Amino acid sequence: MTNKPKVARHGGRIRAAVRSWLGIPVGLTDDDFWSHFAGRDSPAGVNVSPDSMMTLSTVWGCVRLISETIGTLPLSLYEKTSTGKAVAAQHPLHLIIHDQPNADTTASVHWEATVAAMLVRGRAHAEKLMIGARVVGLVFLDPNRLNVSRSSGVKTYRYTELNGTQREIPPNRIWHIPGFSLDGVNGVSVVRYAARVMGTALAADDTAAGVFRSGLKPTRFLKMPNWLTKAQRIEYRDSISEVKNSLDKGDVPVLEGGMDFGTIGMNPDDAQLLQSRGFSVEEVCRWFRVPPFMVGHAEKSTSWGTGIEQQMIGFLTFTLGPWLRRIEQSISKDLLSPVERLRYYPKFNVEGLLRADSAGRAAFYAAMVNNGILTRDEVRELEDRERMGGNAAVLTVQSAMVPLDSLGAMPADVAKARASLRAWLGFTDEPAAASTTSD
Repeated sequence: MTNKPKVARHGGRIRAAVRSWLGIPVGLTDDDFWSHFAGRDSPAGVNVSPDSMMTLSTVWGCVRLISETIGTLPLSLYEKTSTGKAVAAQHPLHLIIHDQPNADTTASVHWEATVAAMLVRGRAHAEKLMIGARVVGLVFLDPNRLNVSRSSGVKTYRYTELNGTQREIPPNRIWHIPGFSLDGVNGVSVVRYAARVMGTALAADDTAAGVFRSGLKPTRFLKMPNWLTKAQRIEYRDSISEVKNSLDKGDVPVLEGGMDFGTIGMNPDDAQLLQSRGFSVEEVCRWFRVPPFMVGHAEKSTSWGTGIEQQMIGFLTFTLGPWLRRIEQSISKDLLSPVERLRYYPKFNVEGLLRADSAGRAAFYAAMVNNGILTRDEVRELEDRERMGGNAAVLTVQSAMVPLDSLGAMPADVAKARASLRAWLGFTDEPAAASTTSD
């Protein structure tokens, strides 16, 4: 365990030499390169890198939960209109961010990879495919194959393709999305700041694996009643292998000459390192702001409410919300022109995450329709049903509620219609109470 960081450091120097031989520039301040290839030493004596972090089930669960959830949320481009907003389906950028960023990738896969890079490395990069000044596509750039260097204040981006060829990408075609930032420009790398926690978790996993591989098997011993002579020790060594083979096969060995058999075992709780590994799960979840129960750690119940709707609201507000906002604002800043920003804006649709059970949705829709907030067609659209048109697209309200001082009074239009009807029928005497009460 103590030699592992040294081996990693040697491996980092070897990789640096290989990259130098391939013609890829490596700067002393290239944090992405050194974090990935050399990693960071932790106090637990374990080298931490983005790849080694992802071998932890908790890190894998947190990164996959956030990135896949965001990848499944519809991301649309909206247009500001005189009556509110409308999906800008005619804008080329809407197809890119909503359906297909490029010929080989779907929007879901693209956003999964983007968010995963932001979570683990603190930033994500994509290449803007452009025709003139207009963006016509996006290609996610694998952080393992992207090198960023700076010379005379100018950044140079060099990317290695899958076939080994390298090319330089102009800075104006790079879309940089930072994660949580401390300097307002660059995102914070989890490898850099969480090396202590991740290293401890990796060390606990390695120790548990070593215990199960060798230490969990009970240590056996044979006890003799008296001191043995040299000749007897040689004779017993020959018989020990036979006794051991019998025990491994589940047979009953024959112990002679007062020989006694015993074992030195370990407490199963100590062997599995349950407490330390469980604590590591909670520690890792804090770095990603994910409730432990959402990655399968059910030792403690959540404090975000008892219903699934309350839990999803908490997850959306505290975990997903900041990442969604970063992506939306980055799209506006880098993929829309200043003139287009006045008219268009991107937004994730999170309604699917907030859907309650059928009874809860029915009560919500009834309140929204009865109070004139949503039309019946809008409710049908939220339920993925076809619009009906006609009166279904008209806002309606319940008219049963009237002011207290109007209780018992007949509406003027009803009184007028009643009077006309009585006159047509030949009645000339109107009941005295007809104008003040309703039948």
